[in-house]
Amino acid sequence: MESRLIGIQLLLLLLLGSVESAFRAHRRYTPDWPSVDSRPLPDWFDKAKFGVFVHWGVFSVPAFGSEWFWWHWQGQRAPAYMRFMSDNYPPGFSYADFGPLFTAHFFDPEKWADLFQASGAKYVVLTAKHHEGFTNWPSPVSWNWNSQDVGPHRDLVGELGTAVRKRNIRYGLYHSLFEWFHPLYLFDKNNGFKTQHFVTAKTMPELYDLVNRYKPDLIWSDGDWESPDTYWNSTDFLSWLYNDSPVKDEVVVNDRWGMNCSCRHGGYYNCEDKFKPSSLPDHKWEMCSTIDKRSWGYRRNMVISDVADEAEIISELVQTVSLGGNYLLNIGPTKDGLIVPIFQERLLAVGKWLSINGEAIYASKPWRVQLEKNTSVWYTSKGSVVYAIFLHWPENGVLNLISPNATSTAQITMLGIQKDLKWSTNPQKGLLIYLPQLPPSALPVEFAWTVKMTGVE
Repeated sequence: MESRLIGIQLLLLLLLGSVESAFRAHRRYTPDWPSVDSRPLPDWFDKAKFGVFVHWGVFSVPAFGSEWFWWHWQGQRAPAYMRFMSDNYPPGFSYADFGPLFTAHFFDPEKWADLFQASGAKYVVLTAKHHEGFTNWPSPVSWNWNSQDVGPHRDLVGELGTAVRKRNIRYGLYHSLFEWFHPLYLFDKNNGFKTQHFVTAKTMPELYDLVNRYKPDLIWSDGDWESPDTYWNSTDFLSWLYNDSPVKDEVVVNDRWGMNCSCRHGGYYNCEDKFKPSSLPDHKWEMCSTIDKRSWGYRRNMVISDVADEAEIISELVQTVSLGGNYLLNIGPTKDGLIVPIFQERLLAVGKWLSINGEAIYASKPWRVQLEKNTSVWYTSKGSVVYAIFLHWPENGVLNLISPNATSTAQITMLGIQKDLKWSTNPQKGLLIYLPQLPPSALPVEFAWTVKMTGVE
């Protein structure tokens, strides 16, 4: 009788599960924010934790100031940019003249993908189109201003996607909704965005083309701040993306779909560039940061003091993941398609650190406490396992943790070192962990060490 009851219960659970999955499969999202925002975020994104962002385009040719070169030069007419052009290029040289110089001559997607894999990145986001309007794929609505017609004469989006996916890395595409100087956009803007000529002729055809052609795992939208989501028809696109597109079950999007959307609507939240919350947000988020602190695109005039060091990058990664976020770290390749050695070195340093400490990062969840007050210890968790990542090695070799309550069965180890660590508790000081007495060269990593704890509450 008992076994029969168990059988009936199992059958009911299976039926409920299939009904639930059928409901999910047939659920239709309507083109409004309450419906679109109700879609669950595919879980691959939260598990991934770390990605690489790539800003690459015609702006990589002048490689001066930032990827906003064209705007600073022609939109703002900033003196430094005007002087740069008069010093380096002939009179009458236009931004379009940079196009043929964007050669990508040394672009080897396999080598890029190898580097991204070695960095420990679980997803890569490439700029398909920045605010300059140049598309890194043969967009049918960007005639003679795309990477097939001009410059490389190659489908950069497609080539990198193929290489990245061979290595089981998720592939995302950055796409700017607006373009600084496109005549149709300027026409709509002058009309107070009451017309949508640019949206129907350019933005939406490109987005649908990108999705159908490349089936991205992630769409990183940008260029949203001048006009509302109703101008962009954002909810129409997103409802199609979630209902009928070839990536409807796996695709992830961010929150930049109109001037009123950031940190409020969409998939996960970026909120703003280099966003750092002070406490655990109640919504999945991502911090995008850049190795060159002054620019997202490559700059010829970058100096070493502008470059984030390994400890800064790993510290940002740890803090972001501890607070439930993903960390998207940006590089800017050269016009030739090279990733300069300093960027390679930083990415490889992250990969080396993750090869030891990735257990505390990938697929982790925030713990009940995210950081120790007044110290540099950050927590993550996986089920009943708690990880404490400490950014500074204590001078006395004893790690003092207030938050975890150790039970009699507690076991504590350091990732990268086999044997258990000794520990004790103190009514005033809490948990005391006696770190291995090793010379710095024998430690598994140079900074940000992880203590793994089981049997703590």
